[in-house]
Amino acid sequence: MLNQSLDRTFHALSDGTRRAILKQLSKRSASVTEVANPHAMTLPAIMQHLRVLEDSGLVRSEKIGRSRYFHVEPKALRVAETWLTDRRSSWESHFDRLGKFLDRTHPELKRSRT
Repeated sequence: MLNQSLDRTFHALSDGTRRAILKQLSKRSASVTEVANPHAMTLPAIMQHLRVLEDSGLVRSEKIGRSRYFHVEPKALRVAETWLTDRRSSWESHFDRLGKFLDRTHPELKRSRT
């Protein structure tokens, strides 16, 4: 389940238009037409992007009157952030061990790295 959630999140974030929409919605909630205004594309294309973002859990929508408003949902970003942080810790640990190994086996490299 977590992997599917991460897959949808990273798929949604892989598109520049969707990242721009997220940035826009991080400032304030907006209707579909407000989201579409700064983008040079059709309303149906914007709605497709919003659907991908909503399916990934990055945004949620609610109908107010005759308009549908979209809001950023930070929880989905936190899941991705946690996953990246965990990977980063692992990578840093590997690099630290590599650095110690190189210091032991090739001490002449130690001077050139500082």
